[in-house]
Amino acid sequence: MKKLLVLIAMLLLILAGCGKEDKVAKNENPQNKKTEEVTLKVASLIPPMTEILELVKPKLAEEGINLEMVVLGDNVQPNSALAAKEVDANFFQHVPYMEQFNANNNAELVPIVPIYFANYGVYAKEYDSMDELPEGAVVAIANDISNIDRSLTLLAQHDVIMLKEKTDTYYTLADIKDNPKNLKFEEVDLLMLARMYDDADAVVMTPAYAAPLGLTPKSDALLTEGTENDFAITLIAREDNKDWEPIQKLAEAMTSPEVRKFLEENYEETAIPAF
Repeated sequence: MKKLLVLIAMLLLILAGCGKEDKVAKNENPQNKKTEEVTLKVASLIPPMTEILELVKPKLAEEGINLEMVVLGDNVQPNSALAAKEVDANFFQHVPYMEQFNANNNAELVPIVPIYFANYGVYAKEYDSMDELPEGAVVAIANDISNIDRSLTLLAQHDVIMLKEKTDTYYTLADIKDNPKNLKFEEVDLLMLARMYDDADAVVMTPAYAAPLGLTPKSDALLTEGTENDFAITLIAREDNKDWEPIQKLAEAMTSPEVRKFLEENYEETAIPAF
């Protein structure tokens, strides 16, 4: 009887051990592991930038990436936040603007992928063509170096002004060689350009700032830039995280057929896909 009890006890221990091993094996099965969610913070400013991020958010969630959009109030904060590692990436600028920030702040921001061309244009409230602008007309342009270069290049492209041969990274007002109408250039903060529409004779700005005024490049701009340039709005990260998988997954999602379709259906010639 005593031997029988010992055998039963040993059998119970063996069965318990097997059950425990099965449970451990089950828990270790990769199919039973939950994907650990990663938060990816991206700074942005205005539509369509913010809309594109919202569009790709569900796709990233399927990959275990929680896209957290941080909407900031000016065109300086997104780069400052990225350089300070407060966010992981930003989406609001073209590469020349990023390069200017790097040079001025000893930063190491890097482009990941271009997303769309914001069709730069010249707008005037009182005039229907550049020929109608009077002698000495005031033209408002953005006051940062890269967008001064962009504005002058646009005007030179259409023979409104003539520029010297470029000897530095950016054109400045000092590079204007010929200015037949003696245009006066007023430099203002990028976010103030739309407000200058009532005060200046003409304003050079992107469609994002023209749109709140009910203006589009196709219908209202006196001149437009097109896509033959280096100013595509680009997803930007840092040198130290550019290869991080969530950022690469974001880049993949932002250059998907769904994003292209969204831009073509909703923004047509104001945000031209760059991929």
